[in-house]
Amino acid sequence: MHRRLHGRAGYRKVAGVTVTAALGLAAVAACSSSTTSGSSPSTTGHVTVGGFCAPPSSSPVPYKEWNEDVAAFEKANPNITIQSIYSNQCDVPATLTAQLAAGTEPDVYETYFGDLNQALDAGQAADITQYVNSTTVPVWKDIVPSAIAPVTAGKTLYGIPIFNYTQGLVINRQLFTQAGLNPNTPPTTWAQVETDAAAITKLGHGIYGYGDYSASNNGGWHFTSELDANGGAMTNAAGTTATFNTAQGTQVLDALHALRFTDKAMSATEALGWGTLQKQMAAGKLGMYIAAPDDIYQVIVPEDGGNVNDYGMGPLPSVSGTPAGTLSGGDAYLFAKRDTPAQIEAGIKWINFQDLTLGQGLYNLARNKADGIPVGFYEPQMFQGATGTAYTALLNKYTTINESYYSTYVNANEKPDGQPVDDQALYKTLDPVMLSVLTNPNANIPQLLAGATAAVNQILANSSGG
Repeated sequence: MHRRLHGRAGYRKVAGVTVTAALGLAAVAACSSSTTSGSSPSTTGHVTVGGFCAPPSSSPVPYKEWNEDVAAFEKANPNITIQSIYSNQCDVPATLTAQLAAGTEPDVYETYFGDLNQALDAGQAADITQYVNSTTVPVWKDIVPSAIAPVTAGKTLYGIPIFNYTQGLVINRQLFTQAGLNPNTPPTTWAQVETDAAAITKLGHGIYGYGDYSASNNGGWHFTSELDANGGAMTNAAGTTATFNTAQGTQVLDALHALRFTDKAMSATEALGWGTLQKQMAAGKLGMYIAAPDDIYQVIVPEDGGNVNDYGMGPLPSVSGTPAGTLSGGDAYLFAKRDTPAQIEAGIKWINFQDLTLGQGLYNLARNKADGIPVGFYEPQMFQGATGTAYTALLNKYTTINESYYSTYVNANEKPDGQPVDDQALYKTLDPVMLSVLTNPNANIPQLLAGATAAVNQILANSSGG
């Protein structure tokens, strides 16, 4: 799951950490390409390519910057027209599934890392292997190998990754301070989360200490990340059997149930989907929830009006206090099977310009800083080699955030676990489990996990042809 606004990101600074292949699952940036780098489209005629996710006018600064970039690119490439989709969320799982089934997906379409299989099953993903090389995407050799895996099947490349994330615990530092807690030491165990959430809830005025999702696939998504942190996994390594009906899974749901009904530190309004917790955080009504850093710099601050200095992050909570891992994911562009070679080449050229080149497009950090967009968050985690070194230097130059507010998250160095097979179907199956835990004071957690396990095993059997 995960929604990436294609506006401007306050990308992460590597605080004393070497970027290696083990750290990331997606890719962006380059060191030396420009608006004219790469091969020209294979036709001398005009090429229109569409489907690129752009920030809406309701996010005025990212909207302005995107349109500046499109204008600059089209001026340098007068034979290419870029068609944008102005939306807060371009990759809506149900919409993408319907588009793939009907063959109506855009020329170049944004996907989550777990979406390649359904695109291939629908016969709607073009082979772009021959089009991606050190000329068309100069940074390709420095993208961590795990970034390429989600868009690769066998030896065939079907897409270009553009973003990745891991998750941690987002906190409202102001509420922590008001509750007499130390915002520089966010809780790391579920027991500590309960204690701190209860203290924050006592502030009253509609403030709650903790929040979580339980709708629109987001509940299962968060359960998966919380399970990973607690040492569990949704499936076995082969992706053939559900493995979440365990002590680790039970502990996560027990903690959430206690937060809701014992501590009364969560709102009675549940069935929440993506976007709700960010608004609560920006309004000063929520103390903690789990998320990736871009929730702060792309949503809470620019969209919902929060103050960047009010927020910080710690590692994902677990029973032990040391997260065993984290769900990790990201976004990539795939190309429609119907695309002409010229459209594929033009699409790659734009992605390289906008998403994969340091100093321009999404990585014009000087412009980000000048426009008041926070810079320096620990995300994405994408580069190795010379690009990683150059990226760190660029972030060192333009960082605007107080990095100490995120130090415990960074220092936890959470192990990215990727996403499970058929991730969206699994997340959807776990939504009712999360909803019951957060709305039913007598929720039977063993029974809920057993029922979800049977359903997931059927999904996995169908996926593997069983």
